[in-house]
Amino acid sequence: MATSAASSAPASPTPSPAPRKKTARPKKAPATPPAPAATAEALPPDRLHLIAEGLREKSSAKQAIFRATQATFTLLRQVSQQLCLELTQKVTTDADASVRIECLPVNEMEFHIRFSGDLLVFVMHSNIVTFPDDFGPLTTPYVAADFRRRFFGHIMAYNFMADSIRYQRLNDPGYLLGRLLINIDSHYFLEGVQQLKLPDNDMSHNAITDESLRLFVESAMIAAVNNDLIAPPLPEIQKISVKQKLENQQVSWGRKVGFSFSSQQQF
Repeated sequence: MATSAASSAPASPTPSPAPRKKTARPKKAPATPPAPAATAEALPPDRLHLIAEGLREKSSAKQAIFRATQATFTLLRQVSQQLCLELTQKVTTDADASVRIECLPVNEMEFHIRFSGDLLVFVMHSNIVTFPDDFGPLTTPYVAADFRRRFFGHIMAYNFMADSIRYQRLNDPGYLLGRLLINIDSHYFLEGVQQLKLPDNDMSHNAITDESLRLFVESAMIAAVNNDLIAPPLPEIQKISVKQKLENQQVSWGRKVGFSFSSQQQF
């Protein structure tokens, strides 16, 4: 049986696929090494931490100074009471039994000493204060050694005429005699009129004691007693207002003069 030509012809080879062109792959960028962990110094400051540190250091110090000032004010009141008692006994025995010397409590932050026609008003301020860098005590090594010593509680001593308070003569003046500054160590600095025994700028040896506070009160009383009332010139009192009359303003009101402050102490 004859075979067909198609079957007898040799099969043509299957064409091989054309070789694929290699596509150039983009080169990968070298991997960036991980950034080192930020150190504590490189981190931004923690505001809460700063606030907490401020409260721990400054606010805590101010609370301690306030307590020291409270203790000083309590001791000052006790010293004043004892002084008034001794003066009363001395004056009534040696001079005039009608002279009254009284230490009068007002509240926890104020008391008065009334003697003759004068009234000393002692007031403890509730706030803690500081001063410019050139303020006397702040320039000393004692304060430079501890920043907390830059802050002070303060007690003010004023002199009024006793009748100004009794008759509520609202326009009558009072005079600042002294300002007592107390620091965290219960050391003091005193500034005021020249009749006070004013210490130097170095507070390191000025500890609050019964004796130092008694000297403060005695000096303030001496300053008040020795500063008499001066009547005003006649032209100044030729007329008064109805308001002055209704407020018990006297026609001839006195004014104290003569309080002079140390040239180194400024108010």
